[in-house]
Amino acid sequence: VQTGDKMSVPKVFWQAIERSKAEVPWLMRVSRIDDDGENESGERVVVRDTKRQKERAPGQLDRVVGGPLDFRAPSNYIFLPWWMMRAMGLQPRDVVDVQLCAADSVPAGSAAQLRPHSSSFSKDIANPQAVLETELKHYSSLTRGTTIAFDYNEKRYWFDVVELRSAPRGEKSPMIKVQDCDIATDFLPSKEEVEKRKQQKQQQSKV
Repeated sequence: VQTGDKMSVPKVFWQAIERSKAEVPWLMRVSRIDDDGENESGERVVVRDTKRQKERAPGQLDRVVGGPLDFRAPSNYIFLPWWMMRAMGLQPRDVVDVQLCAADSVPAGSAAQLRPHSSSFSKDIANPQAVLETELKHYSSLTRGTTIAFDYNEKRYWFDVVELRSAPRGEKSPMIKVQDCDIATDFLPSKEEVEKRKQQKQQQSKV
């Protein structure tokens, strides 16, 4: 579940899908709602995890898009992958707005530009491009500015979603559908490599 965009939602969403006769892939837009720390589900639960806090992207998003895993969550609750919560700066019991996306509100994707966090991805895997395009099948959509994960050979790899383009004209888009789409992937230098180059330049400037 953590290496995909699937979420557990209440059965009311299945009823909405049936009423609207929504076409697959079913996509749902999750939007952050800022409040004073208290909500109908009880006090906000603050997760004090220093490691996870460091992993958070500096620019938190207002919304992300994903697909349903099942429709078994209790009423007024939704269970999200950790990377979605991190992207929006959420803590457990924070309030979010969830809406079923209209069929034409998220365009079909044609390309995704990703930045791996570690250079080991290209070193550990013989054909990283093919593996990545296969692993993208765990996602029904992508949102620019998020950090997503893939598991391969019992190891987890993290990627920043840097740029997305829609089909058929290749226009830039903040969100795209991935399911049932042919997505061309492009790698940027890893965050590890970028940081290493930055440190080398700083050392050279001091000499």
